[in-house]
Amino acid sequence: MIQSVLIIGGLGFIVGVGLAVASKLFYVYVDPKVEAVESVLPGANCGGCGLPGCSANAEAVVAGKASPASCVAGGPELANAIAVILGVSVEAIEPDIALPGCTYNIENADTKYVYDGISDCIAAALFSGGMKVCEVGCLGLGSCVKACPFDALIIGKDGLPQVDSEKCTGCGACERVCPKNIITLTSVTRRIMLEYTSDHCTTPCQRECPVGINIKEYIRQITLGNYHKAVQVIKERNPFPTVIGRICPRPCETECRRKYIDEPVAINFLKRYVADYEKEAGGRILPFKAPETNKKIAIIGGGVSGLSSAYFLARLGHLPTVFEKSSELGGLLKNAIAKERLPKEIFDWDIKGIIETGVEVQLDQTLGADFTIESKLEEGFEAVAVTTGGWDGRLAEKQIDSNIYKQIPSTRLLIDIIKNGYKDIFKSSAIVIYRGGEIAIEAAKECKNKGADSVTIIYEDAPSLDLSDTAGIKILYGKKIERIIGTGEKLSEIEYADLKSGLKTVIQCDNFFIAAGRYPEFIFKKCDSETILSITSNEKADKIRWEGVKVYSKEDTLSDYSAAVKAIDAGRRAAAAVHNLLYGLSAPTLPKNSVLKDVYIQNTDSINNVVPLKRNIMPLSTPWELAEGCETEKGFSSQAFQAEAKRCLQCGLICYRKDEA
Repeated sequence: MIQSVLIIGGLGFIVGVGLAVASKLFYVYVDPKVEAVESVLPGANCGGCGLPGCSANAEAVVAGKASPASCVAGGPELANAIAVILGVSVEAIEPDIALPGCTYNIENADTKYVYDGISDCIAAALFSGGMKVCEVGCLGLGSCVKACPFDALIIGKDGLPQVDSEKCTGCGACERVCPKNIITLTSVTRRIMLEYTSDHCTTPCQRECPVGINIKEYIRQITLGNYHKAVQVIKERNPFPTVIGRICPRPCETECRRKYIDEPVAINFLKRYVADYEKEAGGRILPFKAPETNKKIAIIGGGVSGLSSAYFLARLGHLPTVFEKSSELGGLLKNAIAKERLPKEIFDWDIKGIIETGVEVQLDQTLGADFTIESKLEEGFEAVAVTTGGWDGRLAEKQIDSNIYKQIPSTRLLIDIIKNGYKDIFKSSAIVIYRGGEIAIEAAKECKNKGADSVTIIYEDAPSLDLSDTAGIKILYGKKIERIIGTGEKLSEIEYADLKSGLKTVIQCDNFFIAAGRYPEFIFKKCDSETILSITSNEKADKIRWEGVKVYSKEDTLSDYSAAVKAIDAGRRAAAAVHNLLYGLSAPTLPKNSVLKDVYIQNTDSINNVVPLKRNIMPLSTPWELAEGCETEKGFSSQAFQAEAKRCLQCGLICYRKDEA
């Protein structure tokens, strides 16, 4: 008996020692914060956060790789509870919602085949690629419905997915399983930031529209009699609907598929009608906005681009203030178009609408005379966007003569430097000239003769140049300016990128000359970079270190925009760039497969089974009516307006509405 007890006791001792050793060898430390965060999570393990379960989400939140509000199954209270555990605050987050992006189901698509295999979209796509022609078309087999953990999706009677917005949490499960990218997450922010690509099911008219308005949708709302919704759709991408409805060059209409049967739909005149409907009704139709961020942004310039930038920033939840040199908003466009084409009260109506979205305005404020970029950063503005437009080149010419003020620190237009006779501001300085062909070469030689320490010319292309007598001048090809860096009112460095490799290089620069008729749009903020080449420790301590990031472009932004509607899109892109920079993200760029002039996109060059219908003609004022102050174009009657809206074919990528037999 005693022997048995000793044996059992000995075994217990050995096991205990072994367990103690094992606990030391295999001990896994669990962060108390991770445990605390996981304890408040709902434990649904739905995967809506994009991670495999609540434990993984808790670890990501504590590690800073996921937001305290990343749990889609929880609400604001849960996010705040997690924030308390982490000792941080939570900024209001705009909810996402799934958005199906296809026009017709597989049976009604123009060119299709009927798939009778496994009832799974991924299998169908892998087996034979879906529709014969349309690479985007929805297969309609419901993989997205099966993937949704919140029962927020069904396949409707039209064979396309339909979303219950009240149940949808924006978890993205449907987006991840769709092999055709038909379903994507959307929100006000996403729609403002969006650059359309060849993966989207866009219509020909929308692809040609410089601002990317969902033309098909606003015309559909018109046919339904929902003018309020039609205006909202237009204002998603265009804050000047009443103005553009009168002066747009209408590139959308050149691509309208009705041209293959009769004449394009009068798209712009339809826009004008519903915009005038809003004005005449007297009640402002405001677009949707993201939650407020309380982040102050300064916009320099109250023209079309600057006002558009402020409009989109306000809709992104920020607090933009426009600083305009003159005593009224509108810029060049306000005074460049005859009143019979664009009455002043029409322009003022759209401007007031922009202000009502949450934009502040300060008039008679000149950059360089009344304030500087540095002073606005010191006042608490988190970013300063320069959108001075087509006036700035001629203003700069006068400013150099008197040297009263500067717009962008140490930055000038090359044409004004040449006309001003190369003043001695170039002595003992590093000069960078951006573009300019042979003129840049001649200017560089003159700068060297005037005593510049170094001169660098940066070209985006490789022009044919006479390089004789260019000793001491550095010439770089295939590069583009990414940002400028400085302290206080002085420029100190420039960063350029290689167009092929993307490699970025920072060089010293005291004076920056741009060979163009205008300044490109730059966004300035306090510098986060540690790249310092020419700054002293005293300067760093006494003055703000800033960086100016160039706004990404769809065309040559070193020249004036060919139409006001393109300036609107420039303002939107500036707002998108500001938004990214505010949150420490890299400045947005155009996706490689963006919808541009030189990008191939599926389309059709003929249509069938559509009955010809004559285009409704906009009536014009007589000379006597013009003399009495009438507009050149009178606008559609309600009958012509409805008849014209019904001519729209409601196109998709390759599909369109056929007339019923």
